[in-house]
Amino acid sequence: MRATALLVSFAVTSLLPATYAAANEPSTNALQILDQQTGQLERVHSVVVAYDGEIIHELHQGGPGVASPANIKSLSKTVLAAITGAAIEAGIIESTDQPMVELFGEHLPSGIDPQVGDITVAHLLAQQAGLERTSGSNYGAWVASANWVNDAMTRPFVDEPGGQMLYSTGTSHLLSAALTHASGETTHSLAQRLLGDPLNITIRPWLRDPQGIYFGGNDMQLSPRALIEVGELYRNDGIVVNGAGDEQRVLPEGWVEESWQPRGTSRWTGDGYGFGWFITQLAGEDVYYGRGYGGQALYVIPEREMTVVITSDPNPPSPGGQFQQRLNRLVDGLLAENDE
Repeated sequence: MRATALLVSFAVTSLLPATYAAANEPSTNALQILDQQTGQLERVHSVVVAYDGEIIHELHQGGPGVASPANIKSLSKTVLAAITGAAIEAGIIESTDQPMVELFGEHLPSGIDPQVGDITVAHLLAQQAGLERTSGSNYGAWVASANWVNDAMTRPFVDEPGGQMLYSTGTSHLLSAALTHASGETTHSLAQRLLGDPLNITIRPWLRDPQGIYFGGNDMQLSPRALIEVGELYRNDGIVVNGAGDEQRVLPEGWVEESWQPRGTSRWTGDGYGFGWFITQLAGEDVYYGRGYGGQALYVIPEREMTVVITSDPNPPSPGGQFQQRLNRLVDGLLAENDE
């Protein structure tokens, strides 16, 4: 696993007693209990646990292996947020305050509501575009449309940009299109160049819309080990350190803190939502997670120096929102067991 580190965290860790640092690491008993509890969830394919930058535990009980690409469904939104941050660091996007229409340029659909001009990159990241949702009951008609971008952008406004969180894959797809038009590269090319290469992971091509825009917010293919690297990038404030000890800033300074600030609230879980990340507490710890249909999840627990990935069967029927709560309980149990 590629080492990821923040120099400040190195300095702080060096001042802590070794016994304190060791106490954060999941015990053998905690990991055994995790495996036992996971075994009761037949839909789960794999669980990978990293501590202090190293993978310490892997469980595979079905589906693609821990090193094989898996469809991460809407967990793609978390990865897309990381790609967007990397695009800002690379100068492709000015900031999260930049209006979406500036990135589209001449590619804007005709007949759009003037209020579209108020939508910023931040609004797309935080699911606050204000446009009618394309997810839920609207999803089938949206992906069956001849032009996904035009369909999403010309939907009626049900709130003002920056208002309530309206979870919509169409909003994420607008972000993918904006990245494409602003850079002159495909979203996949940006993903591999700005994120995959620094993290030493492979991001395979995934589904495109009828106009060739890579699906923003769904169907990306990443292995559990690759997802660990994405989580570690955030845990270490957007910096990677290669084997030679050279550091590279992949995400802008302050990006992680900004991403983990709740800007809206999920109407289904009550958890906060930032830039592609849900925010909650498990076992008394602040936990940041991305999630996808069927039980795909990436958790970062900074105070425990841990990153956890869970992948599951992505095929319908959906096990429902309660299944995500069962995955949360797996992580909660891992953290709580280590407290004892």
